[in-house]
Amino acid sequence: VNVALVDVGDGGNQCGPAKVIVWKKDGEIETTTVEQDECGAPPAAVSDSAIYFVPYLLPGDSKPALQWSPTEGLTTSGNLTYTPEPGTDWKDVDPSKYDNIIDAFHNEAVYKAGQALLGNDIPDMATSLLVGGGTEKTASGAFYATGCVPHDCGGNDGFMAVDPAKRKVYFARRGDNGEPQAWPPVKDWPADIKKAYEDAQGSGN
Repeated sequence: VNVALVDVGDGGNQCGPAKVIVWKKDGEIETTTVEQDECGAPPAAVSDSAIYFVPYLLPGDSKPALQWSPTEGLTTSGNLTYTPEPGTDWKDVDPSKYDNIIDAFHNEAVYKAGQALLGNDIPDMATSLLVGGGTEKTASGAFYATGCVPHDCGGNDGFMAVDPAKRKVYFARRGDNGEPQAWPPVKDWPADIKKAYEDAQGSGN
Protein backbone atom coordinates (compact mmCIF):
# COMPACT_ATOMS: atom_id res chain seq x y z
CA VAL A 1 0.00 0.00 0.00
CA ASN A 2 1.35 3.42 -0.92
CA VAL A 3 0.93 5.84 1.97
CA ALA A 4 1.52 9.59 2.17
CA LEU A 5 2.14 11.54 5.38
CA VAL A 6 1.01 15.16 5.11
CA ASP A 7 1.79 17.89 7.64
CA VAL A 8 -1.30 19.90 8.55
CA GLY A 9 -1.06 23.36 10.06
CA ASP A 10 2.10 25.18 11.03
CA GLY A 11 2.46 23.77 14.54
CA GLY A 12 3.54 26.60 16.76
CA ASN A 13 5.77 27.40 19.68
CA GLN A 14 7.54 24.10 20.49
CA CYS A 15 4.75 22.12 18.77
CA GLY A 16 5.03 20.43 15.40
CA PRO A 17 2.19 20.14 12.89
CA ALA A 18 -0.39 17.37 13.03
CA LYS A 19 -0.03 14.61 10.44
CA VAL A 20 -2.63 13.20 8.10
CA ILE A 21 -2.08 9.67 6.80
CA VAL A 22 -3.44 9.31 3.25
CA TRP A 23 -3.86 6.01 1.41
CA LYS A 24 -6.15 4.28 -1.08
CA LYS A 25 -8.47 1.45 -0.13
CA ASP A 26 -10.61 -0.20 -2.79
CA GLY A 27 -10.03 2.78 -5.06
CA GLU A 28 -11.24 5.26 -2.41
CA ILE A 29 -8.95 7.77 -0.69
CA GLU A 30 -8.86 7.25 3.08
CA THR A 31 -7.37 9.58 5.71
CA THR A 32 -6.50 9.45 9.41
CA THR A 33 -5.24 12.38 11.49
CA VAL A 34 -2.53 11.87 14.10
CA GLU A 35 -2.11 14.41 16.89
CA GLN A 36 -1.13 14.12 20.56
CA ASP A 37 -1.99 16.55 23.37
CA GLU A 38 -2.96 19.23 20.82
CA CYS A 39 0.74 19.60 20.10
CA GLY A 40 1.24 18.04 16.70
CA ALA A 41 2.09 14.48 15.77
CA PRO A 42 4.92 12.62 17.47
CA PRO A 43 7.89 11.82 15.16
CA ALA A 44 7.16 8.95 12.77
CA ALA A 45 9.24 5.82 12.17
CA VAL A 46 8.40 3.49 9.30
CA SER A 47 8.78 -0.29 9.24
CA ASP A 48 7.73 -2.78 6.57
CA SER A 49 4.36 -3.38 8.17
CA ALA A 50 3.47 -0.25 10.13
CA ILE A 51 4.17 3.42 10.85
CA TYR A 52 5.08 4.12 14.47
CA PHE A 53 4.58 7.45 16.22
CA VAL A 54 6.95 7.79 19.16
CA PRO A 55 6.09 10.61 21.59
CA TYR A 56 8.55 13.16 22.95
CA LEU A 57 8.61 12.67 26.71
CA LEU A 58 9.23 15.27 29.39
CA PRO A 59 10.59 14.24 32.80
CA GLY A 60 7.86 12.44 34.72
CA ASP A 61 5.84 11.82 31.55
CA SER A 62 4.24 8.63 30.35
CA LYS A 63 2.56 8.65 26.94
CA PRO A 64 1.20 6.08 24.50
CA ALA A 65 3.25 5.10 21.45
CA LEU A 66 0.93 4.77 18.46
CA GLN A 67 1.14 2.60 15.37
CA TRP A 68 -0.78 2.67 12.11
CA SER A 69 -1.23 0.03 9.46
CA PRO A 70 -3.69 -0.11 6.56
CA THR A 71 -5.37 -3.19 8.05
CA GLU A 72 -5.51 -2.22 11.74
CA GLY A 73 -5.73 1.56 11.45
CA LEU A 74 -4.34 3.71 14.29
CA THR A 75 -3.78 1.74 17.50
CA THR A 76 -1.82 2.07 20.74
CA SER A 77 1.25 -0.15 20.78
CA GLY A 78 2.24 0.55 24.38
CA ASN A 79 3.13 3.20 26.93
CA LEU A 80 6.52 4.88 27.04
CA THR A 81 7.79 6.38 30.29
CA TYR A 82 10.57 8.96 30.67
CA THR A 83 13.62 7.33 32.24
CA PRO A 84 16.94 8.98 33.13
CA GLU A 85 20.19 7.35 32.06
CA PRO A 86 20.80 4.53 34.59
CA GLY A 87 23.93 4.86 36.70
CA THR A 88 24.58 8.56 35.99
CA ASP A 89 25.62 10.58 39.03
CA TRP A 90 26.37 14.18 40.09
CA LYS A 91 29.93 13.89 38.77
CA ASP A 92 28.52 13.24 35.28
CA VAL A 93 26.56 16.51 35.16
CA ASP A 94 27.88 18.64 32.27
CA PRO A 95 25.84 21.76 31.47
CA SER A 96 27.95 22.47 28.36
CA LYS A 97 26.18 19.55 26.69
CA TYR A 98 22.64 20.73 27.44
CA ASP A 99 20.61 22.55 24.77
CA ASN A 100 18.03 23.17 27.47
CA ILE A 101 18.33 22.74 31.23
CA ILE A 102 15.58 20.08 30.99
CA ASP A 103 18.35 17.84 29.57
CA ALA A 104 19.85 17.75 33.08
CA PHE A 105 17.00 15.41 34.05
CA HIS A 106 18.62 12.72 31.88
CA ASN A 107 21.05 12.44 34.79
CA GLU A 108 19.68 9.95 37.29
CA ALA A 109 20.94 11.85 40.35
CA VAL A 110 19.38 15.13 39.17
CA TYR A 111 16.15 13.35 38.28
CA LYS A 112 15.86 11.69 41.69
CA ALA A 113 16.61 14.97 43.49
CA GLY A 114 13.97 16.71 41.36
CA GLN A 115 11.48 13.95 42.01
CA ALA A 116 12.05 14.19 45.77
CA LEU A 117 11.24 17.93 45.69
CA LEU A 118 8.55 18.06 43.03
CA GLY A 119 6.82 14.68 43.15
CA ASN A 120 4.09 14.59 40.51
CA ASP A 121 4.79 18.22 39.54
CA ILE A 122 7.90 17.27 37.53
CA PRO A 123 6.14 17.37 34.10
CA ASP A 124 4.56 20.78 34.87
CA MET A 125 7.91 22.13 36.02
CA ALA A 126 9.67 20.83 32.91
CA THR A 127 6.94 22.30 30.69
CA SER A 128 7.56 25.71 32.27
CA LEU A 129 11.18 25.48 31.03
CA LEU A 130 10.45 24.26 27.48
CA VAL A 131 10.95 27.61 25.77
CA GLY A 132 14.45 28.38 26.97
CA GLY A 133 18.04 28.51 25.91
CA GLY A 134 21.32 27.39 27.39
CA THR A 135 22.45 27.60 30.98
CA GLU A 136 24.36 30.23 32.95
CA LYS A 137 26.73 29.71 35.88
CA THR A 138 26.95 31.27 39.31
CA ALA A 139 30.23 32.00 41.07
CA SER A 140 29.89 28.83 43.17
CA GLY A 141 29.71 26.60 40.09
CA ALA A 142 25.98 25.99 40.14
CA PHE A 143 24.19 26.47 36.82
CA TYR A 144 20.70 27.70 36.10
CA ALA A 145 18.26 28.66 33.37
CA THR A 146 14.86 30.20 32.95
CA GLY A 147 12.13 29.28 30.52
CA CYS A 148 8.41 29.36 29.95
CA VAL A 149 5.48 27.28 28.80
CA PRO A 150 4.90 27.38 25.02
CA HIS A 151 2.32 30.08 24.15
CA ASP A 152 2.35 31.40 27.74
CA CYS A 153 5.65 33.22 28.22
CA GLY A 154 5.23 35.80 30.95
CA GLY A 155 2.26 33.91 32.36
CA ASN A 156 3.82 30.55 33.19
CA ASP A 157 7.58 30.84 33.67
CA GLY A 158 10.05 28.45 35.23
CA PHE A 159 13.48 28.62 36.85
CA MET A 160 15.79 25.69 37.58
CA ALA A 161 19.23 25.57 39.16
CA VAL A 162 21.55 22.61 39.71
CA ASP A 163 24.49 22.62 42.13
CA PRO A 164 26.46 19.44 41.37
CA ALA A 165 29.06 20.14 44.10
CA LYS A 166 26.42 20.39 46.83
CA ARG A 167 24.16 17.82 45.15
CA LYS A 168 21.15 20.12 45.23
CA VAL A 169 18.49 21.28 42.80
CA TYR A 170 16.25 24.34 43.03
CA PHE A 171 13.02 25.11 41.20
CA ALA A 172 10.62 28.02 40.95
CA ARG A 173 7.56 28.50 38.80
CA ARG A 174 5.07 31.27 38.35
CA GLY A 175 1.95 29.54 37.21
CA ASP A 176 -1.77 29.30 37.31
CA ASN A 177 -2.45 31.82 40.08
CA GLY A 178 0.35 34.25 39.15
CA GLU A 179 2.13 33.61 42.45
CA PRO A 180 5.63 32.12 42.34
CA GLN A 181 6.07 28.70 43.91
CA ALA A 182 9.50 27.40 44.89
CA TRP A 183 10.98 24.05 45.84
CA PRO A 184 12.56 24.27 48.41
CA PRO A 185 11.25 27.69 49.64
CA VAL A 186 13.36 30.59 48.29
CA LYS A 187 14.36 31.61 51.84
CA ASP A 188 16.37 28.35 52.01
CA TRP A 189 18.26 28.98 48.76
CA PRO A 190 21.98 29.96 48.73
CA ALA A 191 22.55 33.67 48.12
CA ASP A 192 24.03 33.34 44.61
CA ILE A 193 21.19 31.15 43.33
CA LYS A 194 18.62 33.45 44.96
CA LYS A 195 20.25 36.44 43.24
CA ALA A 196 20.25 34.64 39.87
CA TYR A 197 16.54 33.94 40.30
CA GLU A 198 15.74 37.51 41.34
CA ASP A 199 17.74 38.90 38.40
CA ALA A 200 15.89 36.56 36.04
CA GLN A 201 12.57 37.69 37.50
CA GLY A 202 13.56 41.29 36.94
CA SER A 203 14.48 40.75 33.30
CA GLY A 204 11.35 38.68 32.67
CA ASN A 205 8.88 41.41 33.66
